[in-house]
Amino acid sequence: MRIDILTILPEMIEGCLNCSILRRAQDRGLVGIHLHNLRDYATNRWRRVDDYPFGGEAGMVMQIEPVDRAVAALKAERDYDEVIYTSPDGEMFDQPAANRLSMLDNLIILCGHYKGIDYRIREHLITREISIGDYVLTGGELAAAVIADAVVRLLPGAIGDEQSALSDSFQDGLLAPPVYTRPADYKGWKVPEILLSGHEQHIREWRLQQAQERTRLLRPHLMKETMIE
Repeated sequence: MRIDILTILPEMIEGCLNCSILRRAQDRGLVGIHLHNLRDYATNRWRRVDDYPFGGEAGMVMQIEPVDRAVAALKAERDYDEVIYTSPDGEMFDQPAANRLSMLDNLIILCGHYKGIDYRIREHLITREISIGDYVLTGGELAAAVIADAVVRLLPGAIGDEQSALSDSFQDGLLAPPVYTRPADYKGWKVPEILLSGHEQHIREWRLQQAQERTRLLRPHLMKETMIE
């Protein structure tokens, strides 16, 4: 897989894209993550990529030309499955979306900034818009990092125990059950006896029950969606 991220602040996410699972996945050749500074595609000597909005609204708007030039340059080298724009009003990012993206080969992620981007970019260049929550960030860089992390960790070989990713929260429409490790008794706070029993079937049943109870309490809408499906 290859992920190209278009941004005006590459330094904002360089660190998180080059450590832990994301770093190991790149070192193993499972994914290539490339940051591109949109200012390199500006045609003015100030490397400016924003301008005032038509109509006089407050704020600055990201211009279409540098984005178009960047996307065109990348597309000249390879085909892309999706050109994603990180936007507060995009589709809500969730585990099924991460699963689907992990099956693709090449992605472009455009990080929004300022008041937004020239809407013609969204009309003619973007294939998918994604939001990571109903709130506004300084820019789309953190959202791009979230998307990349959620997708890359699903690639076969990205994490040591591939079964671990399959048991994460949301993979089956439920939150993950509680987990414990040694010591079994700490200050009188004890691990549930069922987990120490060695009875695999009973443990699986307990975990499912706990997952359902936690989901019903903390994310009741997921229970309704699971029932509908």
